[in-house]
Amino acid sequence: MSTLQHFDPKDAVIEKIKEKGGWVNCHAHLDRAYSLQKDSFSFTNSYLKEKWHLVDEMKKNSTVDVIYDRMARALDYFLEQGTQAVGSFIDADEVIEDRSIKAAQRIMDKYGKDIEIRWANQVLKGVIDPKAREWFDISSDFVDIIGGLPAKDFGREEEHLDVLMETARAKNKLVHVHVDQFNTDEEKETELLARKTIEYGLQGKVSAVHSISVAAHPKKYRYELYDLINEAQMSVISCPTAWIDHNRTERLAPSHNSVTPVDEMIPHGINVSFGTDNINDIYKPFSDGNLWTELRVMLESCHYYDVEKLSDIATVNGLKCLGIKK
Repeated sequence: MSTLQHFDPKDAVIEKIKEKGGWVNCHAHLDRAYSLQKDSFSFTNSYLKEKWHLVDEMKKNSTVDVIYDRMARALDYFLEQGTQAVGSFIDADEVIEDRSIKAAQRIMDKYGKDIEIRWANQVLKGVIDPKAREWFDISSDFVDIIGGLPAKDFGREEEHLDVLMETARAKNKLVHVHVDQFNTDEEKETELLARKTIEYGLQGKVSAVHSISVAAHPKKYRYELYDLINEAQMSVISCPTAWIDHNRTERLAPSHNSVTPVDEMIPHGINVSFGTDNINDIYKPFSDGNLWTELRVMLESCHYYDVEKLSDIATVNGLKCLGIKK
């Protein structure tokens, strides 16, 4: 009879995640979860910037009750998986107005004792247009985290970040910003975000969401950027399945995939967490919110097999990103 003992690293990671309180999903869009319709399925192949506008019809038709039901369905599934905390962006603009905010408040009343939830405002209309700014200001009072999308104010990215940072500093709130989403060395938004974090004295309060373009840059630039991220005490949130499908191009770049380079960031001392991003909507039609799937895609695509660190990414690192102290 063999005396060799089988080792299953998945079991080891899952056990450590349980020991550390359960999964932490740092980035989601709960108000859009399960919003995909048969007649909107054709939108799923559209370019990302087109989708920023294509969701308007869905938002127009979403009542507070409908949004609440989407959020509740997603949270029920996360609770089934043993999730201790979730961070979610919610839309707030002239199309959806305050309906996601109202649904989020109802969610807090129902689920607030069962799971830690932190809200951030999604600014799909930017923050510079007067109407967009009005809804940004309104939603900034409600959310726990100031959200950003500098690419929406293309050509005025610095101004966009100035608005976020000034608001966060005035309201003493964290900042989560979607950056470097197009997997090209033309993008340097993570660098800009780190520099703005230092400029505004918000070290330790800012997280870069996605940062997939970092891997498209040469190694020298990447490692200089990691030093800058550490100087800013900035966290990074990876959403693996949301970006592994990024379209190939003919643009020359270092050999890489479209997942945040976690395997380089973690050894460099950067606080990296993860999230599901969109669930069953026009952005990610097949995504189901399974957190093990997210972690599996991350560890395989980054060839990163450190059991202890993977369990940190899925738990304590995320708590830090969301500002939750335990």
